[in-house]
Amino acid sequence: METPNYHNVHNQFKLNGFHLTKDDLCRVAYSFIKEGQEYEKPVGDFILDWFDANPFISMYSSGTTGLPKTITLSKQAMVNSALASGDFFDLKPGDRALHCLPVKYVAGKMMFVRAMILGLDLEFVAPDSHPLDRTEGVFDFAAMVPLQAQYSIPQLDRIKKLIVGGAKINPVLEQQLIDSPSEVYETYGMTETITHIAAKRVGEQAFTVLPNVTISSDDRHCLVIHAPQISEEVIVSNDVVDMVNENQFVFLGRIDNQINSGGIKLIPELIESKLAGKIKPAFFITGVEDELLGEKVVLVVQGAPIDIDPTVFDDLDKYEKPKEIRFVPKFIETVTGKIMRNETLEQA
Repeated sequence: METPNYHNVHNQFKLNGFHLTKDDLCRVAYSFIKEGQEYEKPVGDFILDWFDANPFISMYSSGTTGLPKTITLSKQAMVNSALASGDFFDLKPGDRALHCLPVKYVAGKMMFVRAMILGLDLEFVAPDSHPLDRTEGVFDFAAMVPLQAQYSIPQLDRIKKLIVGGAKINPVLEQQLIDSPSEVYETYGMTETITHIAAKRVGEQAFTVLPNVTISSDDRHCLVIHAPQISEEVIVSNDVVDMVNENQFVFLGRIDNQINSGGIKLIPELIESKLAGKIKPAFFITGVEDELLGEKVVLVVQGAPIDIDPTVFDDLDKYEKPKEIRFVPKFIETVTGKIMRNETLEQA
């Protein structure tokens, strides 16, 4: 069977209830740009870019570890990514899908690509925190960031299969999603990998890669991604992982966040998982410069200063216990809800 290409739109594709061809989509795009609401204008720009003569498309990274940057991706690689997602999540032509992500970033663009290539019946709504409130009926497939999933929990019986990405799912939300009637997956990926290259059911430890992707780790124990249909170059991440096999890995944390305290290397995300549910406000663990230790472990808590019961730290190893607690009125986050640790710490 011939691989679909980006010039074609599946004959079962629908947008907000209407069958649209390539020409129809271009007319819709002009309308969105000229008369659409603020969240619709990036859709118009994307559709016109998608159908122009250029085989590549430029987009922004979300800026988790620094300033957002522009990345150029092959349109055919985006089609290949959509096909891999369709295979992995068993998406079929005519399946009803909810699109509630900002189209400025790759995840929002890829929901359109999946729909056009796989023939999905796509309902596109504003990318706010309560996306299901303006919709009716049941969806076969949807993609959300953790905040949207959190607010959608009472209505998750309306989504058969939900993928959640853009930021790590915290353990409290994860338990709520495990208990929900929806089949929920946490995804792993980045702009360079054209959204997710791996996923896992909530409650599971290991991510499983999508078709045509294999993985390894480098001498830093960071994930190395081999995905020839998506990227001609091998992608070396800064994510520390435990390798299960060439198709599965356990995400431990980002090497950028690693703390070297007195010669002991600590992964903040692992400490955070031990504290999950014990500290009510949002929090994160980070390292700050220390004359004696090089770096010391610091707990950063969102909100006004409160007393924290020292027994919440009892399950931590000696080196993991925070030497200091700092309070910040409001965490600085990316659009997908990832905490920008360095920028937030500067406020503390």
